[in-house]
Amino acid sequence: MNRTNRPLLASAIALACATTGLHAKPLDTATLEPSIAACTDFYGHVNAKWAAANPVPAEYTRWGTFNELRDESLEVQHGIVQKLAADAKAKAGSIERKLGDFYASGMDDTAIEKAGLDALKPELAAIAKLKSPADVAGYVTRAYAQGNMQLFRFSGRADFKDSSTVIAYANQGGLGLPERGYYLEQKPDYERIRKAYVEHIANVLAMSGVAKDDAARQAGWIMALETSLAEASLPPIEMRDPKNQYNPVSVADADKVTPHFPWKTFFAAQGLEGITTFSLSQPKFFAAMDEHLAKTPVEHWRAYLRFHVVDDLAPYLTDAFVQENYAFYNRTLRGQKEIQTRWKRVLGTVNGGMGMALGQLYVAQTFPPESKARAQELVTDLGAAYKARIEKLDWMGDETKKKALEKWASFTPKIGYPDKWRDWSGLSISRTSYVGNVMASAKFEHAWRMAKIGKPVDRSEWGMTPQTVNAYYNAAQNEIVFPAAILQPPFFDAKADHALNYGGIGAVIGHEMGHGYDDRGSQFDAKGNFSNWWTDEDRKAFTARTDLLVKQFDDYIVLDDVHVKGKLTLGENIADLGGLAVAYDALQLALARHPEGKAAIDGLSPEKRFFINWARVWRTNTLPEESRVLANTDSHAPGKFRAIGAPSNMPLFAEAFGCKAGDAMVRPADVRVKIW
Repeated sequence: MNRTNRPLLASAIALACATTGLHAKPLDTATLEPSIAACTDFYGHVNAKWAAANPVPAEYTRWGTFNELRDESLEVQHGIVQKLAADAKAKAGSIERKLGDFYASGMDDTAIEKAGLDALKPELAAIAKLKSPADVAGYVTRAYAQGNMQLFRFSGRADFKDSSTVIAYANQGGLGLPERGYYLEQKPDYERIRKAYVEHIANVLAMSGVAKDDAARQAGWIMALETSLAEASLPPIEMRDPKNQYNPVSVADADKVTPHFPWKTFFAAQGLEGITTFSLSQPKFFAAMDEHLAKTPVEHWRAYLRFHVVDDLAPYLTDAFVQENYAFYNRTLRGQKEIQTRWKRVLGTVNGGMGMALGQLYVAQTFPPESKARAQELVTDLGAAYKARIEKLDWMGDETKKKALEKWASFTPKIGYPDKWRDWSGLSISRTSYVGNVMASAKFEHAWRMAKIGKPVDRSEWGMTPQTVNAYYNAAQNEIVFPAAILQPPFFDAKADHALNYGGIGAVIGHEMGHGYDDRGSQFDAKGNFSNWWTDEDRKAFTARTDLLVKQFDDYIVLDDVHVKGKLTLGENIADLGGLAVAYDALQLALARHPEGKAAIDGLSPEKRFFINWARVWRTNTLPEESRVLANTDSHAPGKFRAIGAPSNMPLFAEAFGCKAGDAMVRPADVRVKIW
């Protein structure tokens, strides 16, 4: 329900890959800034010219490599859905028909304006009838069955202690602002946001039919309720700890924590009969939620639920609601200057509701099956390099090292797209109701996810669509996943030399492998179970190294008084450091097989080109408002610091560019971080 959360990376077009073509020049040396020394400011050396020439476009809050690729992809996806929307002969019930109708409904502004709040009226009427705490709990229970999650988060995931089985997880939620600090910290920027949020709440209530004076008063109630929930919520840094995400309890014991919210009834409404245990992941939050169910006046709850029902669906309603939603969440909170083009917003909604269906058509058009073979070659090289690194560690004992290698041997790579596609036959899509389609797809998705609980994990499933420019590591399955769309420049280029490819997609592959051994992933064993496979001595040695990395990133200044949060970004920083080092090793393996690749190109050695492409990947311009939000909520450090953070710890970087002790990109030996 928190509309301030945005995915870090987005979609992009995948290009066909090949294994040859090493003589092209995909790196233009004219883009480098010679007046900025690589050893002083490597990010500036590589990206200063690009940054000056690429301000953030008015409809974005940041602009960089991923955004460039996303826009290219959106054009391709736009062509697909436009064609589908215009196809009157598409078979009823087919994904082609559903995608076309979904997109057409979002582009029909006349129908949207005429419908107004019609689709929401049954929900608003049900909320208006609530008279008791039991009524509130009952409404929340029924709303979740419709995919409308307002008060807390609920999902099915692999059991931390038995990764072969899916169990239910209930997690803290209920907040409209990015995280608890926005409610609780006494900072001028937060105070400004809080004031604007209360005004936004009042505006949405008034637009939904509440009298203006009543709307202002109710906005105060809602803010007070959310502030109390924020006080009971864990901050993002603590939420990174798996121990704070897993608290298995019986249904009877959960009812003791929330006596006014019966979990058996809740599970039955979600189609989950016979559930006896689940993870009530943050019991302090749920105890506070229950206390409010019992003590907070029902009229306050009615206001809270009404606001969030309307606010969650505002982007799909009339233009007045769309503009109000944009004005707070995008312009005020994040600094965005203009609302995004309508077709991009609608396409984003289609991706949110039927992304894997669109991905099936996307892959057929852009990603030939043979592309997997080239990606697999890179994965193999990175895997071999990672294994060698583990075997040579001087700070890890044999007992732990054996377990680390067992985990390495069980990595499962997934490349391109799923081997089997989802069945969408149960989803009904109308050409006439955009918000109705959003609600229908949410209900369908919720039911699909609920059907997994209590059953074996389907290891063939993907957590990202093929058109997503990203990659991920799933600790429960110990899998590394690379969607089709990331296999393109600057990550991978069929015409590029090995150095660029290993500094791009190679480092990404190493990064995802590294998540298996970061501060969180290292708490899961080779089978994906939450289990300590470390000796105390080795864990202590690991923590001593990661503490240095925390300090390194804590010292980076984002803007003004805002620093990177080293603990919040630790997992990504560990993965960057290990991934880049392993990718460098893998490049040497590739060059040994292809010695012709050792020659300099445009005066740049393979090693220089390797590091330059790493920095190119992270070029980004970000608005100050967006930078503040990300610093508080994002587990990834800003691109500038990702570009320089890992290389500054690598003597191999200093050797490649001739850096000396005392240069900014050469960290002194006593603070230099080497983990994997």
